[in-house]
Amino acid sequence: HTINTMVSETLSLFPRLTRSLSSIINHKTNGNPLFVSRLMISLGKEGLLRPSLSRRRWEWDKEKIQCRELPDDVVMFLKNSIRELPETVQLSMCTMSYFGASVDITFIQTLERAMQKTFIDDLDIAVEKGLLDKIGAQYRFSHDRIQEATYNMMKD
Repeated sequence: HTINTMVSETLSLFPRLTRSLSSIINHKTNGNPLFVSRLMISLGKEGLLRPSLSRRRWEWDKEKIQCRELPDDVVMFLKNSIRELPETVQLSMCTMSYFGASVDITFIQTLERAMQKTFIDDLDIAVEKGLLDKIGAQYRFSHDRIQEATYNMMKD
């Protein structure tokens, strides 16, 4: 029920219209809200969840979504999503993950000077993708599982 509410509110549709999609998403994500939101973003990127101008609402391909392979673990799903980003963005996120859930911009600027690399532009891309938040003078991972996935990528 909660997942259907989340899906229906995200798509601005009545819950009765999103019940079948919510059921598939709930089954694939085990009801994990972070997994649900990232999966919906992914479905949108892949065109499996798309706006219909003629119908003036969202539509989806139930069969293709049902057949879509997903890792069982949200961290693995997040790693796969992060791997789709440019390599410099991945490396910047990995570097940030070593310093905790949030990092001050002045610290990042110090890192940039010391390592002679740019991080801020790449971190801004991660903000656009919803993986990081930029709050005041800090970047922070938008969820602890995103930090975990990013940190674990360096071990792979």
